[in-house]
Amino acid sequence: MRKAFVMQLKKGCEAEYQKRHNEIWPELKALLSESGVFDYTIFLERETGKLFAFQQVKGQAGSQGLGGNPIVQKWWAYMADLMETHPDNSPVSTPLEEVFHMD
Repeated sequence: MRKAFVMQLKKGCEAEYQKRHNEIWPELKALLSESGVFDYTIFLERETGKLFAFQQVKGQAGSQGLGGNPIVQKWWAYMADLMETHPDNSPVSTPLEEVFHMD
């Protein structure tokens, strides 16, 4: 299954956002893999700060259902200064509907 969503990066935080993801915590990476995520890419539109995330997932879960996990909550708190977030530090995220896929 493919999943995609958009998030919003705060202006001027592009380099730090990329740095933190380049140093993703091993425990977070393991948790994502265990939840069925086997391919996860985030793209940045620099002009607007819009982040486009794409995941390939085994099953239905994906990263969007991991919000109750302490590792994810710690990551959200770590990233909250860089992104638009909800009061619980979860990123403001809008799921996207797949309308075309070419094999």
